[in-house]
Amino acid sequence: MLVEHPEWLLLLMAPLFVALMAAEYWLGERKGRLPANSRYEFKEVLCNFTLALMHQGTDLLAGLLLAHLYLWLFGWRLLEIDMGAMSFIALMVLQDFCYYWFHRASHRVRWMWAAHVVHHSSERMNFSTAFRQSLMYPVTGMWLFWLPLVIIGFEPQWITLVVLFNLGLQFFVHTQWVKSLGPLEYVFNTPSHHRVHHGVNARYIDKNYAGVLIIWDKLFGTFEPESETVRFGISKPVNSFNPLVVTFAEWRDLWQDATQCGLTLSQRLKILLSPPSDASGQAELRHERLSAEQKIEAE
Repeated sequence: MLVEHPEWLLLLMAPLFVALMAAEYWLGERKGRLPANSRYEFKEVLCNFTLALMHQGTDLLAGLLLAHLYLWLFGWRLLEIDMGAMSFIALMVLQDFCYYWFHRASHRVRWMWAAHVVHHSSERMNFSTAFRQSLMYPVTGMWLFWLPLVIIGFEPQWITLVVLFNLGLQFFVHTQWVKSLGPLEYVFNTPSHHRVHHGVNARYIDKNYAGVLIIWDKLFGTFEPESETVRFGISKPVNSFNPLVVTFAEWRDLWQDATQCGLTLSQRLKILLSPPSDASGQAELRHERLSAEQKIEAE
């Protein structure tokens, strides 16, 4: 049964993923029906696939290490939940709610952004972009966001299955092939909504965190419709197709910022926990350090 081996889910979905990428490439790029920034660049596609394999490997390892914690917490569950159609739907909705907050935190906490930035670092948007994931998610604490589901009373194996199913569904929003899904746009995350999320346009920054349901963004004030052409990428481009460079570029910068000489512990923590775009906060820290140095010299 799939629930006993949830790690097989994405592998079972892989033929569909590959078929859609081939169709997008042939019908979109080769036929000239998609914009230039949806083009399949061999080096980037290879990088994306390598990143996906690295991500899956560390997820499997992390799952083995975290299984004991999840099972221990499951012993303290609040409810006895028998999995059926309704409880499965409830788990899907609750997990998607938790995913929204994980995703939002990944954009607002630099420690978490250091992992998530990998997914946003491409200046193209096509189905292969969905494979562009980081092996560092377990380090930054993604697994913490599923703990409430265990405590409520959902079995860890079912939670893992739903987390992977949610991730699999998100593959389908990484395209410029689909312009609009009509009435579904009101409830579900769609390619249009997710293109906004990947945009570096000023009005698109930190918007549309949804996994499957866009209703969370509408409820919590982070929704933005697609109203202008999206420019994809990040404000500080990586400019590399080396998966190790893509994975660790932001970690290198974070380390350099957090280990500057003369900073207090609270200042170092602020660097780790502040939003990645908080340039004014970084400038303030540097100003405080410079003022401290000048004060010492004056004395």
